[in-house]
Amino acid sequence: MIHHNWQNTKTLKEVTCVHTNAKKYVVNQALTEGKTYEVKNETEEFYFVIDNTGKVSGFYKDYFEER
Repeated sequence: MIHHNWQNTKTLKEVTCVHTNAKKYVVNQALTEGKTYEVKNETEEFYFVIDNTGKVSGFYKDYFEER
């Protein structure tokens, strides 16, 4: 249940959203192109960031580029 504390953990790095063109999901309500987000956790496929809703959510890495 470590994910319950991610919002309060140290930021690993910052990434910038480069697009919100999702094939299956509605991403443009949670991310904004050009905005920088704090990465709270990372896997091979996903970044877990604090999105526009103020919650930690997981998104595919291809929506972002590292700063």
